[in-house]
Amino acid sequence: MAISTMKKTSDLCDACAEIVVCKTPLRSFGQIRSFYGEIKTVQCDGDITKMREAVNLPGRGMVLVVDNAGILEHAVFGDVMAGLAIQNEWAGLIIYGAIRDVAIIDALPIGVKALGAIPCRGSRLGIGKANIPVSFGGVSFSPGCFVVADEDGVILLPAGMTPESISTEEAIRETYSFAIQK
Repeated sequence: MAISTMKKTSDLCDACAEIVVCKTPLRSFGQIRSFYGEIKTVQCDGDITKMREAVNLPGRGMVLVVDNAGILEHAVFGDVMAGLAIQNEWAGLIIYGAIRDVAIIDALPIGVKALGAIPCRGSRLGIGKANIPVSFGGVSFSPGCFVVADEDGVILLPAGMTPESISTEEAIRETYSFAIQK
């Protein structure tokens, strides 16, 4: 889901010590800068075939986490796939690799986190896997778990937890109290 009243990753981290933080710095693309949802995964190794198949499926507010092995030589996501992801109601995408068509994607109502951009498209050989655990940035992203992404980063929630199930009010009060102490 992408909503303006979404709980911030920083507040969620302060409220729940079991949250795992992705240590890979990712850039934000698209008009939606904060999103969360249940994880679906693709491992693509420079090939766009599994990405195309995934964004053509109903997203139903889920987040597609893509392990492209950190490859920056070829993009595995662009404007056409972004349009499909929007049409199929994906909440957002987190891509450990490169995208392309940034100017167009930045004008679209979609949230994308990726390492960077390059104009070259990936291969179309049918290589890759879907709905398997993928790992990067010190996090193992498993289908069915929840991920939250915003301008501060990407976090994985403990199994069985959603942002709504984590109370952040006390953590916010504690942060505020500490900040105003003299």
